[in-house]
Amino acid sequence: MSEFWLISAPGDKENLQALERMNTVTSKSNLSYNTKFTIPDFKVGTLDSLVGLSDELGKLDSFAESLIKRMAQSVVEVMEDAKGKVQENLLANGVDLTSFVTHFEWDMAKYPVKQPLVGVVDTLAKQLAQIETDLKSRTAAYNTLKTNLENLEKRSMGNLFTRTLSDIVSKEDFVLDSEYLITLLVIVPKQSYTQWQKTYESLSDMVVPRSTKLIAEDNEGGLFTVTLFRKVINDFKTKAKENKFTVREFYYDEKEIKREREEMTRLLSDKKQQYGPLLRWLKVNFSEAFIAWIHIKALRVFVESVLRYGLPVNFQAVLLQPHKKSSTKRLREVLNSVFRHLDQVAAASLLDASVEIPGLQLSNQDYFPYVYFHIDLSLLD
Repeated sequence: MSEFWLISAPGDKENLQALERMNTVTSKSNLSYNTKFTIPDFKVGTLDSLVGLSDELGKLDSFAESLIKRMAQSVVEVMEDAKGKVQENLLANGVDLTSFVTHFEWDMAKYPVKQPLVGVVDTLAKQLAQIETDLKSRTAAYNTLKTNLENLEKRSMGNLFTRTLSDIVSKEDFVLDSEYLITLLVIVPKQSYTQWQKTYESLSDMVVPRSTKLIAEDNEGGLFTVTLFRKVINDFKTKAKENKFTVREFYYDEKEIKREREEMTRLLSDKKQQYGPLLRWLKVNFSEAFIAWIHIKALRVFVESVLRYGLPVNFQAVLLQPHKKSSTKRLREVLNSVFRHLDQVAAASLLDASVEIPGLQLSNQDYFPYVYFHIDLSLLD
């Protein structure tokens, strides 16, 4: 499973023994794979400042998780033709996300622990805010380009009634620059080809004989040319409609057709040019955002452990990776049992959901006797 539980317990002898019991039980029962999660010592400051940081870190945690989800989705959208290789671009420091989490080490150079905690949090917040700003601008530009290209491509993908004809017709198909003659394009159902050939010259006066030519087909019908005198256009359209032939409104403008073709070429070229740099930026900054997110998790464990267990700082953090979804309930029961001594009242209510304690409203989702945070990487699959 790509799900992790990050917990902590006090670092005294009794609780270190409890952690050993937890490791023994979870290992024997094949409930989870457990590793120590090393968190450095920070400048604590006052407990009041930690309470404020706790709230700020909770918001920053949610923001970071949302950001990396959006970045992962952007990678999927950019790699539209190679979605099978998406995971190769969702790495952290060059390794897969699970390996990074299970071998986490605090980045002392990027987030110095000698500065006050509020400074570390501020650095992380500014870093993530800048990544989000850049993500919005870069993806907006690429998506606008992609949308314009898709709209052009859609125009050439419909049927003969709706699609653009600029990539079908040529100058030779039309009588151009004539004061008296004009070439029309007519859509004829496939079952009516013979009828068209027999009748088009008589649909109106002044139709040029043998002037029809099939220039394109789709599943429903064909596109024919026909040349006639301009003054009988309306009469010809009326008679054609009566015979279930549809005159497609089209004016051959060589400059417009050339402009449309050049626009398609330009958009394809621009998309190709932006693809590589955007994907590289996403790959690098997804890694940066993910690394920042796990550092935020570490900070949350530190702050909550100090608030929960008090000073001096003395706790042990452990990373648990449940082996399967079906075992998480049993794993939770083991943890609540092992650490029930940390909060006898709350632990009792967690172990026995039928026990109602006046004035105390708890659920398995919002309180545990130990510090607990959840890391779910399946949301990035």
